[in-house]
Amino acid sequence: MIREITTRKSTRKYNNTPVTDEKILQLIESARLAPSGSNTQPWNFIIVRSEETKAQIAWVDGNQAWMKSAPVFIVCVADIRCRLKDDENIYLDENCDLPELKQIIRDCAIAIEHILLEAEHMNLASCWTAWFTQDEIRPILDIPNDRYVVGVVTIGYSDIVGKPAPRRSLQSMIRYEKW
Repeated sequence: MIREITTRKSTRKYNNTPVTDEKILQLIESARLAPSGSNTQPWNFIIVRSEETKAQIAWVDGNQAWMKSAPVFIVCVADIRCRLKDDENIYLDENCDLPELKQIIRDCAIAIEHILLEAEHMNLASCWTAWFTQDEIRPILDIPNDRYVVGVVTIGYSDIVGKPAPRRSLQSMIRYEKW
């Protein structure tokens, strides 16, 4: 996996080569196998191919027009009901202070990273975006108020040749035993 970890980059320009359903399902399978706290598996995925829906998502996601060049979006939605089983009305947004929200976001972030690495392994390009608010993105996809959109991953074939962004040195981030 070190090759995929080393070569993975966020792609913001895609060519128009379609991505097969089989490949998208392989990406979702990699996410399905991600670890989660207490094996709650809070993730759900919405596959978006519609040009109209992609344009709406790109608009609320910081008006990032480049996103529309990707043939597929994978929207990762976290379900807090895996941790809170009661019928209480729950409204999730960026200001919610439920500790379970942090847990499901963390778990879905792991699943999204699995998608990014599997995409790189499959020679697909990807970019994780999240420059939206819940109130903006949920209505586009009919997502209930007790679900939380963790990210939108654009998937396709890169239309550019580039290198991953520079990274800090290993030595600059390691401490032993204590800070």
